[in-house]
This record gives sequence, C-alpha cells and structure tokens, in this order.
Amino acid sequence: MCGIIGYVGPRKAVPILLEGLRRLEYRGYDSAGLAVVTEDGALAVRRASGKLRQLEEVVRLDPVDGCYGIGHTRWATHGRPTEENAHPHRDCRGDIVVVHNGIIENYLALKGALQQEGHTFTTETDTEAIAHLIEKYFDGNLEKAVRRAVADLAGVFAAAVISRRDPGKIVAARRGPPVVVGLGDGEYFVCSDVPALLNYTRDVFILDDGDMAILTPEGVRLTDFEGRPVKRAVTHVLWDPIMAEKGGYKHFMLKEIFEQPRALRDTLAGRLVRETGRAALDELEIPARQISEFREVKLVACGTSWHAALAGKFMIERLARIPCEVDYSSEFRYREPILTPQTLVVVISQSGETADTLAALREAKAKGSPVVAICNVPGSMASREADATLYTHAGPEIAVASTKAFTSQLAALFLMGLYLGQARGLLDEEASRRLVQELLAIPVKLEKVLAQEAVYEELSRQIFRSDHALYLGRGIHYPVALEGALKLKEISYIHAEGYPAGEMKHGPNALIDESLPVVVVAGRDPCSEPSRILYEKTLGNIQEVKARQGRVIAVVTEGDTEAAQLADEVIEVPPAHELLLPVLEIVPLQLLAYHVAVRRGCDVDQPRNLAKSVTVE
Repeated sequence: MCGIIGYVGPRKAVPILLEGLRRLEYRGYDSAGLAVVTEDGALAVRRASGKLRQLEEVVRLDPVDGCYGIGHTRWATHGRPTEENAHPHRDCRGDIVVVHNGIIENYLALKGALQQEGHTFTTETDTEAIAHLIEKYFDGNLEKAVRRAVADLAGVFAAAVISRRDPGKIVAARRGPPVVVGLGDGEYFVCSDVPALLNYTRDVFILDDGDMAILTPEGVRLTDFEGRPVKRAVTHVLWDPIMAEKGGYKHFMLKEIFEQPRALRDTLAGRLVRETGRAALDELEIPARQISEFREVKLVACGTSWHAALAGKFMIERLARIPCEVDYSSEFRYREPILTPQTLVVVISQSGETADTLAALREAKAKGSPVVAICNVPGSMASREADATLYTHAGPEIAVASTKAFTSQLAALFLMGLYLGQARGLLDEEASRRLVQELLAIPVKLEKVLAQEAVYEELSRQIFRSDHALYLGRGIHYPVALEGALKLKEISYIHAEGYPAGEMKHGPNALIDESLPVVVVAGRDPCSEPSRILYEKTLGNIQEVKARQGRVIAVVTEGDTEAAQLADEVIEVPPAHELLLPVLEIVPLQLLAYHVAVRRGCDVDQPRNLAKSVTVE
C-alpha cells in the first residue's frame, strides 16, 4: 500500500521524486524519504516521519540532488511510523538503498541469519532485510544481487533498488504489489501507480509477478527472476495530467464526487444501442452458448467495491435471473468455495491490484471458473489475469475514500445484468429500451443531486458533533446504507453502522435515543410493486426510530410526502428505476460525510491509518 517512485535521466531527480511522491501520497502517509546518487558519486538519503511536507522541509533545509534516485511514501506495517523506519533502507556500508511496498513474511528468519553473518540492523522494518540480502550477494552487478536476494524472500513485494557502486541504474522487482514503468524521451520512471507519471509520460508497461526491470539512461531491460528476457506490452494511458489535480476544489474527494456524472457517461459510452436497447459488451467475449450454461454468479470484492457487489446482486438476479452470491475477497478462498465451469466469477477492484481480490481471481481460475474483472485501471494485474475485463472509465481516483469508483461500478454491474439478461433471452427489445433510457438518464439526474450541495452541508451541522450514527435500508437500498456509513466513519472518524432496517428489532433498537442520528435510505420506484412494499415497511422502521426519540434523516424520492411527515430532515433524489436508485442515493451521503469531516477538521483525502490501494493481506 506504500508508494514507490524512481527516476533516471538527464534532469534533476529530486523535484521529480517529490512530485511523484505527492501524487502517490494517497497510498501511505506515515513517513517519506528519498535517495539519490549525487554527481560526485555519493549516495545521499533524506527521510522524515509524518506527511510528505515534512520530507520537503528536510530537503529544503539540507538540499541534495542527482540525476537518478528512488523515493517512498509509507503506510506502516512492520515498525512504527518514525524517521528511523522510513524508507529508503540501507545496507551496512550505506552503498545500497531499497524502497519497498509489501510484506516480507520470513524477515525475522532472514534478519537472524544475516545478523549471525555480521550484518547490523538499525530499524524495526522487514524491508531492511532486503537491503542486507542484496549487500550479501553484491559483487558489482546490482541486478544479479537483486535476483539472488528475491529468491530468498517469502511474501509479497514491489521494490526498487539503487547502489552507488553500480551507478546509473535502478533495479525494480515485483511479486504482488504493482510496479509501473514509464517510458519518456531519454528518461525512465518506475512507480506504484500511473498518476505519478502523468506529467512526464503516458506510455507505460506494468510488470507481471516475477518480473524485474533494469532502468538506465539508455533504456529499460526486462527479465524474469531467473534472468531470462521478457517482453511486456506498452500501454498508452488516456488519463490527462489535469485529471489527477484538484482543479480548484478544496479536496480531491470533493472533486471526485462532482466528477461522477462525467465518469458515468464515460463508463456507458459506446456500450448501449439506444434504438434496440442492446448492451454492447463485446469486450466480455463470452459466447452465447456459455452464458446459457451459467448456473450462478459469484461477485467478489473488498470495501466499497463489496458494497457495489451487494447492489449488483439485485441487478443481476432481477435482470438475468441467475442466482448470485457476494463474497468478501479476503474470505473467499479460505472457505473452499464450490466453483465449476458453470460459475461466472466477477471480481471488482478500482485499482485491479487489490491483493485479496487477485487471490480470489486466481482461486476461481484454478477451479475452472470463467472470471470477469470490473476495474478502472487498464493494464492492471486483474485485467491481465481475468478472462475478460469490463473497464469503468472513472479516471484517476486520488482520495482514499472511494466515490466515483463506486457509482461507476454500479453502472458496470447494471450493464452486465442487462447483457446477461439479453443473452439469456429474458429481456425483449421493448423492456431493454426502457432500461437503457433509464440508465442513460442517470448522469443528468445526478447533476441535479449535486446541485443541492448546500442542503447536505447544512445537514452536516446536525451530525458533526455526534459520536455514533446509524444508517438503515432495505433491499437494494441496504448496500447504500452500508456505503454511506463507511464514508462517514472513514473520513470523519464517527462510528457509523449500516444495518438492514428489517433487523432493527433484533438488537439495534436498543441503541436509539435522542442523541443518535439515523439516516434512512428510503427511495422508491412507483412503477415497481416490490419497491412499494419495501418502502412501506421502511416507513414502519422510521416510526420505530421516532418512537424511541431518534433523529431521522431520510433519503427519499422527489415528491414523497409520507416519509417527509415522519422524518426530521429529508434529502430528495430524482425518481429512477428501482435498480438505479442507489446511484442517486449514495451521492448525498458522500457529500454529507464530506461536510461532516470538514467541520470536524479531519484530513478528508488522507484519513488516518488508511491507504488507497490495499496491495497486501
């Protein structure tokens, strides 16, 4: 989950490294550091605990530069977030430095053996063992030493290494977390994620597990861990550098919330035939015969993507009439899931690099199930290993709390339900056209929701001093309640819980009093009988809360007077098809959480103890 950056080329390295770290800080911000080889051949290291600005101040007070180097922003796993434990880490002589993202599972055994051989350790981290291993094997050739060292490592790692004794070279290796190599004009980059490179190049390739990259001013060589040459396809990233900037917004999260209409339009673009209502998902490449043979769908994801999967279950079962299960990626393979070639497994990950989700993908493929990935990053590991990929086109998401990725995933899951339903002959042309019209109308409706930001900001005054909050919903609105609660707890540090409204009598009613804000997601589709029934039952749950002096904020469909009479406050969203209401309902809850966090003085984009991409277990 840490961020790594490396540069070799004709320019001064330190400004490029610091800029790259700034764009990667969402991956970790407990400490940061960099190392460069100076013009006189010295290896200079600068490190600091805390946010990146602390490192920038260290560099300002003690300047250093060179034409190649590596940097790191840390999310602590082994060892406290101190300057001592900040990367880069050095060998005994201070000739070799390493930056690392991942977990070395056998580092204690390695450390003990290396200490017996005379190596001196100065930190609490697992990464330092890598530096000493490379020192042990170093004979003047850095890539050869790295190759021998990685053979001794158990666990996952993305690492970049430099040595003043083998100058002009960066060696990077991957087993697990992502490593991106950028190809510039006479300059080359290595990093954890594409946004770090967008100001310099958009031509990249992503290392596979077991790949090593050797970067020099002359170019990039790729090998496997045995030293055999390998080739990787170059991807031209379509993201514009401006997309990774705040663009005048106070926080990335706020910018990304307001980008959701555009992200939805881009995700839907070219995938719908309005005249016939057909979902044109040719990229899935699933033969019609195989679709007819599917007996179940398993949706596998973590965090916000898991909440999208819960809503996707309703979409796929309703539109395609295929039984659908939802699993946490972190639990999936440990329960020995029953998988067959008639099981379609859909893995969902914004980054396409989430460690647990990749492990679930591999488990499914090993058991013979076809796998489709829904992800946002072209060339990611999930997109390369899945049988097919349905890309969301949300653009880079920098804030740790996911927003536009969630709504884009909902759109992609609706598209998949539509596609499967049509392929199975369950949706005729008339029904398909109605659904497509509903889907294409969502971005405009979302703009209407966003135009009411002042309403959500005012409501935040009623919540920001609370210690707890409860979010309730039924049916497809329950995942919205879960996601709304997650957003609040992530960025404001208020304990919030999402709960099925129908389960209130089984315990949570005991929590309700006049100090507890209760957010009830109560949208309805007047054209749907199931929606009407759930809505009426949700009204009963609101009455239960009010009977116990709870304060109710209800998210309802425009024109709903029944809920308005019961709730203390109402948030209205435009009417929509029942399966698409979650896309509209979640956005006010994102903005509510945002304004609560701002009022509490929290770091909205970089909440404590969290990082954007969870690339280790």
